[in-house]
Amino acid sequence: MANHQFEKYGFQPFINKGIEQLGFYEPTDIQTRMIPLVLKGESAIGQSQTGTGKTHSYILPILHKINPAKKEVQAVITAPTRELANQIYQEILKITRLSDDEITARCYIGGTDKQRDIEKLKNQPHIVVGTPGRINDLIKAQALSVYKASMLVIDEADLMLDMGFIMDVDQIASRMPEQLSIYVFSATIPEKLKPFLKKYMENPEFIHIQPKHISAENIHHVLVPKKSREKIDLLADMLQAYNPYLAVIFTNTKQKADEVADALLEKGLKTGRIHGDLSPRDRKKMMKQIRDLDYQFIVATDLAARGIDIEGVSHVINYELPKDLDFYVHRAGRTARAGSSGICATIYTPSDEDALVRLEKLGISFSHADLRHGEWIELVDRNQRKKREKTADEIDAKAKSIVRKPKKVKPGYKKKMQREMTQFKKRERRLETKRNNKG
Repeated sequence: MANHQFEKYGFQPFINKGIEQLGFYEPTDIQTRMIPLVLKGESAIGQSQTGTGKTHSYILPILHKINPAKKEVQAVITAPTRELANQIYQEILKITRLSDDEITARCYIGGTDKQRDIEKLKNQPHIVVGTPGRINDLIKAQALSVYKASMLVIDEADLMLDMGFIMDVDQIASRMPEQLSIYVFSATIPEKLKPFLKKYMENPEFIHIQPKHISAENIHHVLVPKKSREKIDLLADMLQAYNPYLAVIFTNTKQKADEVADALLEKGLKTGRIHGDLSPRDRKKMMKQIRDLDYQFIVATDLAARGIDIEGVSHVINYELPKDLDFYVHRAGRTARAGSSGICATIYTPSDEDALVRLEKLGISFSHADLRHGEWIELVDRNQRKKREKTADEIDAKAKSIVRKPKKVKPGYKKKMQREMTQFKKRERRLETKRNNKG
């Protein structure tokens, strides 16, 4: 008998067994809100940050609803990247193999032999997972039949939009039944996505899981000043000082990713790379090498921050801060998965100050460190000077408000006021220093 808090959903025994094997005990926030809606067939939009368990919030109830006796497609799950599609597919297989009745799932992604996919579609799978382009091609070729499927999942919808896949998703949805349950998952809901949502979803349930913390509590955020050093030399020194189990280094462009990866290889550091210019074959090979722990360091663009789950990342390093600060959270979320802890380090220059202030306002708390001769040195808070200046201004204002000009002015009152203000400021500064030392 299963012994976990998912029992309340009344899932079929093989799903409960799968939950147990996955080591899940208690549903996450998004699972608590989403599972009942999928079970009831109500459309929903789920907005939640990375690493919140959203994949299983739809996989588990969809599997429960599949009728193995009907040899037709019953659910279509779309994802923007091949890696993410394959990841979702693998999670489904972990559970379907425990079922006594055969539940078939197939993964269709670009970069594979389309003709072979078509030939194998003589028997329609129960669940289709894949990238929108390939699924749409198979529908157009009349090889894949989705007109009876009652469930459609659009994962990472904002990334779908960025990558230009929403048209394909639109065409897939238009071939599906009118009574269609749609589940959209997205870290953000951009304006440009709203017309699509409006077209297919009538009064969907909107679930916004506010991050308890903008980033996981067990991630230690570190700022490292570039100073007058060569950035690539500083990065290489940081990697050697950290000696991570696995580190992902983020850049903003594919060109920069190649530049950084090549420079690290020249320095003798075994470095892999993931970005959009890799051919499907090279990407597949790279992912296998990463899983086999052939690399200790991986240079990646933001595509990897969203579309790929790499296990065992102990360190994330921002070689460049992302232009869109939401991606800082996605990048940091690559580490400290499943309750483990991690480090997210950022190399920064004075021009990054505005972005850092905005991240601090979002609730990210940075520590400040530097690397000297291979040793980490804790630095004073980079805002220390600003805090001192602010405190001095506040003490001045307070002194002026307390030491007022007397109503009847006597000779020498200005000197007397000046003296009182000086004494008051000295007292306040002593108290401020004491407070800071305690803190």
